[in-house]
Amino acid sequence: MAAPLHIAVDLGAGSGRVFLGGASADELLIDEIRRFTYPPQRIDGHLRWDFERIVQEIQSGLREAASRAAVLKRHVQSIGVDSWGVDYGLTDSDGRLIEDPICYRDERTAGAMDAAFHMMPKAEIFKRTGSQFLPINTLFQLVAHASEGFPPRAARLLLVPDLVNVRLTGRAVTEYTNATTTQLVNAETRRWDAELIAAMALPRHLFAPLVDAGSVIGPLADDDARSTGLDGAIVVAPATHDTGSAVAGTPLLDGWAYISSGTWSLVGVERADALINDAAAAHNFTNEGGAFGTVRLLKNSMGLWLLESCRREWQTAGVDVDYGHLLEKVAAAEDSAGFIYPDDPRFLNPPSMLAMIAEQMRETGQEAVSSPSHVAKVILDSLALRYGSIIATIESVTGRAIRGIHIVGGGSRNAYLNQATATVTSVPVLAGPVEATVIGNVAVQAIAAGEFASLAEARRAVAEHMAPERFDPKPTARWSAARAKYEEIEDRIGRS
Repeated sequence: MAAPLHIAVDLGAGSGRVFLGGASADELLIDEIRRFTYPPQRIDGHLRWDFERIVQEIQSGLREAASRAAVLKRHVQSIGVDSWGVDYGLTDSDGRLIEDPICYRDERTAGAMDAAFHMMPKAEIFKRTGSQFLPINTLFQLVAHASEGFPPRAARLLLVPDLVNVRLTGRAVTEYTNATTTQLVNAETRRWDAELIAAMALPRHLFAPLVDAGSVIGPLADDDARSTGLDGAIVVAPATHDTGSAVAGTPLLDGWAYISSGTWSLVGVERADALINDAAAAHNFTNEGGAFGTVRLLKNSMGLWLLESCRREWQTAGVDVDYGHLLEKVAAAEDSAGFIYPDDPRFLNPPSMLAMIAEQMRETGQEAVSSPSHVAKVILDSLALRYGSIIATIESVTGRAIRGIHIVGGGSRNAYLNQATATVTSVPVLAGPVEATVIGNVAVQAIAAGEFASLAEARRAVAEHMAPERFDPKPTARWSAARAKYEEIEDRIGRS
């Protein structure tokens, strides 16, 4: 008898997909069913997500997945939703969303970090949570929200996957891995930090009970079950933070780091416990919760958002930039085009990414570039060098050498960046699977269904069905000079 199927809903910051999946010792099925977009829109003075549009697209995807499963003559056992972190919505006592969630790129958090540090010292917040300090963190979004005032009807604060789950099941809970992106979870107890919440003057009743990855949220609500044809399906919490699912779906080798490469670059290592010390704090590392008791010690770094933003500007200006052709020109260029420090806050959501890149290059004594291939080379070379810097720091704070790097996600298809990363870090790189997040989502559902006894067993099965591409270091004098120049720029911009 064929193993049951699972539906994975993967929501990125602006686009989502619905997959029909199956994972067992004999099979790894990842079938994309639906793809959709939902760019944030400025409404009522803030950049917001159209949540109803997201839900409607998911429901359409569920119907299409059910139809596909029927063609395969197989049963869909469960549904799992993952998404980006930090963003949330407020619901009333009946689970209805009060207002559309505000996007983390909204400027409302300006000044919120300083306000929070007046309520609890920065060092104390890190000691409790082990979380890196980014202005986009839910903690600082809530400080800003509190200054405006919470709606009187607010009964629960739910992160994006939890908002979907309460619509699908009626049960309001928050899954642990995504909760750790809020900077409000105590790293030792793995529960909401009540003292931190009180210090920030946030209403404690807003915070829903925490559940672990692999938990059953509940059966699909009757109306959705009937309208989608998924009678009997249950909703399971995967690692609802997309990076948590991506790492769960990566067959990591012992002593290897990972990079979840996409809009953002999540560079880190998997551990059994949190690393909270002065070195981790000084380098602004974070300890995010992983599936089944793991911890992801990582650095949240800028990713291919830089290049995608530039491509949108070129397209708006009428310049058609084919991605494959662009990368060919980048790979063919032997000379350096310059470097930037990718994690400069000015790159978070600028009116013009091209203008900000040119501005930083001029500030560091470089000639600003303008052609698409030169801009792309600056970005990709700088990302690889930033990865190298983070990997070296991981080795320093953990006292353990990194043996290799496993790159997953959409960025794993970028052969130029993969090769540059191997050369800069002087360790081999394995690239793929592209759909690690979906694989991890499905794998956790399969574990909950009893198909695997553990995450390690699920990863072994994934490894048997996937063949990542290998990139070995190719050191050159150019890259040695590039590293030295980049370090000067990172030291200047990164510490300014």
